[in-house]
Amino acid sequence: MFEFDVVTLSRLQFALTAMYHFLFVPLTLGLALLLAIMESVYVMTGRVVWRDATQFWGTLFGINFAMGVATGVTMEFQFGTNWAYYSHYVGDIFGAPLAIEGLMAFFLEATFVGLFFFGWKRLSKVQHLVVTWLVALGANFSALWILVANAWMQNPVGAAFNPQTMRMELTSFSEVLFNPVAQSKFVHTVSAGYVTGAMFVMSIAAYFILNRRHVDIARRSLTVAASFGLASALSVVVLGDESGYTAGENQKMKIAAIEAMWETEPPPASFTVFGFPDLKSETTKDEIRIPYLLGLIATRSLDKPVEGVKALVERAETRIRNGMAGYQWLAKEGGHPNAVVPPELDASMRDVGHSLLVKRIRPDIENATDAQIHEAAMSTIPDVPVLFWSFRIMVALGFYFIALFAVAFYLSSRRRFGKPWFLRMTMYSLPLPWVAAELGWIVAEYGRQPWIIDATMPTFLGVSNIPASNVAASLAAFVLFYSALAIIDVALIVKYVRIGPREEAQPQSSGAPVLPAPAPAQTR
Repeated sequence: MFEFDVVTLSRLQFALTAMYHFLFVPLTLGLALLLAIMESVYVMTGRVVWRDATQFWGTLFGINFAMGVATGVTMEFQFGTNWAYYSHYVGDIFGAPLAIEGLMAFFLEATFVGLFFFGWKRLSKVQHLVVTWLVALGANFSALWILVANAWMQNPVGAAFNPQTMRMELTSFSEVLFNPVAQSKFVHTVSAGYVTGAMFVMSIAAYFILNRRHVDIARRSLTVAASFGLASALSVVVLGDESGYTAGENQKMKIAAIEAMWETEPPPASFTVFGFPDLKSETTKDEIRIPYLLGLIATRSLDKPVEGVKALVERAETRIRNGMAGYQWLAKEGGHPNAVVPPELDASMRDVGHSLLVKRIRPDIENATDAQIHEAAMSTIPDVPVLFWSFRIMVALGFYFIALFAVAFYLSSRRRFGKPWFLRMTMYSLPLPWVAAELGWIVAEYGRQPWIIDATMPTFLGVSNIPASNVAASLAAFVLFYSALAIIDVALIVKYVRIGPREEAQPQSSGAPVLPAPAPAQTR
C-alpha cells in the first residue's frame, strides 16, 4: 500500500514530469540528426526534394522541441521546491553538469534552432547546413550533461563528504564527467533516441505511401530512416550490454531484482528469458533460462558469481550495523568547524548512508532493534516484478526494432516500397519506441530505490520540509497542464502531417529528362 506522504507525492510528481518530458527528448535527439543527414544530401546533390523533406520534418521537430523545453524547465525547479535537502546536500556536484547543460548545450541548441527555421533565405546552403548540424550537436550535448548528472546519482564518484559542512563536495570533476555509468548511459540513451526519430519518420512516410501522397519525399525519407534506424537499433542492444555490465559492477541489487534472482548462483549465472517472480516464496516459477548469459553480461567472465537478492540483503544489514558508529560520531561532532573523522571510523563513515535507512523506521537509529535493522535492510530490495517485466518488454521491443528496420532496409534498397502489410506494420509500430524508452527509465530509476544517491542518501531524506497538501496541489496542476500540452502537441503534429510537405516541382527532383519548351507561335 502506498502512503501518500510528502515523500511519495514528491517522487510521483517527479516521475510523472520526467516521463512526460522524456516523450519529447528521444524524438528531438533522433529527428535532429536525421534533419542534418537529409540536408547534407540536399547540399551535396542540389535536389530540392531533399530540402522539402528537411523543411517538413523540421516543422515537426520544432513542435516537439518547444514542448520539450516547456516540460523540461519545470523538472529543474522541483529540485528546489520538493527536494530542498537533496539540493543542499549535493548541490555543489549535481548542479555543475546541470549548469553546463544550460549554459553550453541548451543555449547552443536554442540559438541555432532559430537560425534553422528563419535562415533558409538568409544563409547560404553550406551555412544553413552547419546550423542544422549544430542543432543536432547541441541536442546531444544537452543529453550528455543531463546523463552525467543522473549517472552520478547511480554511481557517486569524484566527491567526498565534508563533516565540517555536513555536505558532499566535488573532489574531481573529471571523475564525474568520465563516470563509467555516465558513458554507458549516454551512448545507450542517445541510440534509443535515434531509434525513436527513425521510427517516427518511417511511420509517417509509410502513411504517405499508403495514401499515395507526397510519395517522392516519403520514399526518400523512409530509405534514410530505415538505414539510420537499423544502425541505431543494433547500437541500442550492443550498448545496453555495456549498461548491464556497469550496473553489475556498481548496482548489484538492481541486477538481482531485474533477474528476480533470489539466490547466488554458481558462476557463470544463467539469464532468465521468461518466468513469473513470486515474492512470497522468493522464487521464479516456470522460468526459461539461457546458460552463462547473465554471467557474461554482468561480470564479463565465466568464473565470477552474480549475487542474489538474499546475499545482498545480508550485506546491506552488515553495512547498516557498521555505519552506526560513524552516524553517532556525526551526531555529536558533525558541523563543527574543526571536525575531523578519526582514522578508526573511516570504514564506518563509508556505510553511514546505509545506517540512515533505519531513520524511516525510527529516528533514534542508534537504539534500533535487530528486527528494525533487518527491516531496513529489506527495504534495499526494489520492486522485483516491475523491474523484471519492464526489462523484458524493453528488450523484446529492442529486438523487434532490429527486425523491422532490417526488413525496411531490405525493401527500400530494392525499391519495393509498396508492400501494404509492411507499411501498416510500420505505422502501427509508431508508439513502441516511446514505450521502450519509458520502460528503460523505469528500470534505471525505480531500480535505484530506496536510494536517491546510491548507497549514500536514502530517497526519503532528500525531500523538502513542506506540507504534503502543497505537493498534491502542484501535482494536480501539473497533470492538468501537461494533459493540455499533450493534446496540443498531438493536434499540431497531426495537423501538419495532414498538410504534408510543401513541394516545389523541380526537374532535379525526378531525374527525368528535361524537354525544351515549344517556341511561341509567331503572328503575322
